[in-house]
Amino acid sequence: MDLDKLLQSQRKFFQSGATLPVDFRIAMLAKLYQAVERYEPQIASALHDDLGKSDFEGYMCETGLVKGELRYMMRHVRRFSAKHRVRTPLTQYAAVSYQKPSPYGNTLIMSPWNYPLLLTLGPLADAIAAGNTAVVKPSAYSPATSAVIAQIAADCFDPAYVAVITGGRKENAALLEKKFDLVFFTGSQGVGREVLRHTAEHLTPAVLELGGKSPCIVDSTAKLELAARRIVFGKFLNCGQTCVAPDYILCQRSVQDALVQNICEQIQRQFGKNPLDNPDYGRIVNQKHFDRLRGLIDPSKVVWGGASRPETLQIAPTVMNGVVWEDAVMQEEIFGPILPVLSFNHLEDIYTLLSAMPKPLALYLFTEDKRQSREVTERCSFGGGCINDTIIHLATSEMGFGGVGESGMGAYHGRVGFDAFSHTKSIVDKKTFLDLPMRYQPYQRKLYGKLLRKFLR
Repeated sequence: MDLDKLLQSQRKFFQSGATLPVDFRIAMLAKLYQAVERYEPQIASALHDDLGKSDFEGYMCETGLVKGELRYMMRHVRRFSAKHRVRTPLTQYAAVSYQKPSPYGNTLIMSPWNYPLLLTLGPLADAIAAGNTAVVKPSAYSPATSAVIAQIAADCFDPAYVAVITGGRKENAALLEKKFDLVFFTGSQGVGREVLRHTAEHLTPAVLELGGKSPCIVDSTAKLELAARRIVFGKFLNCGQTCVAPDYILCQRSVQDALVQNICEQIQRQFGKNPLDNPDYGRIVNQKHFDRLRGLIDPSKVVWGGASRPETLQIAPTVMNGVVWEDAVMQEEIFGPILPVLSFNHLEDIYTLLSAMPKPLALYLFTEDKRQSREVTERCSFGGGCINDTIIHLATSEMGFGGVGESGMGAYHGRVGFDAFSHTKSIVDKKTFLDLPMRYQPYQRKLYGKLLRKFLR
């Protein structure tokens, strides 16, 4: 595909004003919603081919959430797009002041492989609702889902409006060399830095949804059986290949053994005694990541799991206890079904520890102590999280989702997603029936000096 020709056609389409009417945006969102419904069997099959996801998990974690975001935008985009009047200072009398969202224009959406449908069509829904055109670049590591996404886009949209470009690093590099009005990237911190370097060349705004080592803190007051159940769900969903999965547990030493025991029991309850034989348990995305993950497992610290099947790229849910910060598993984001458990004595120690580390995308706290909840959420810096649960904070259109510091910049979902793909113009509509002379030279200090100070105090 000729990128220059494609971008030129998208710029021309955007400049025509075709994307601005709210009725057009709603119609396009509805069209995409209907296509996702129509392609549900193909989506389920593709997610299974790429990641071994079951049809139930694929709908729960991807297709259903995409449809929810599309419905939310269709219901609310008219209100989001309306101008909002604000107070006008007395010095600007007579005038009306208002703010009006405006689409950035030609956007680039680059998505990852771990939730290939959700993390592609979710941002696209926000871009369409805000009135942009979009070039969409899904991951080469999830080729089956990328092909379905390309087919959905081709059925719904003219490429001058929304176009999907498949491929790998070559295509990524070519796209990043081009000038867009906004770049939305979801992926690793390493690639995120590269994206930011390229967007800086054009002074292009960027939203970066990255990752990091997200801690899960369990204190001595937590309901351990429930905590274990919810931690196991969040950690081993999609075989741990989730950007907001609990990366490791920080457990108060007095309840560490009991928590680990409960976690091991929950793994068996949720996945069976032989998870690798469970048809609803997926696989690692490719050989490279499979080999990397196996290298992070220290057999001497494994208390559950550790088994793997190279022929199917599967690694069983694995729990490592007695882990220390120097271990290999603590040197990088795991992004797989390995759960290290570390201990602490006092929460005060955690604040010092986490403040010295890169800011995580998520933080989870299991406690029955309301004071501890307030203190941890106030003193720790993180993108978002849960108290007494894991990962569910991202599954809503009512709150923004995004990172902070090393885990990303900007957020999306619902109204926050609409705003991410919009520039808010501030406009003063000055009336012409009156023109106060106070601001014009030559300044009349004696006449207007006291009045000026009164207006601007």
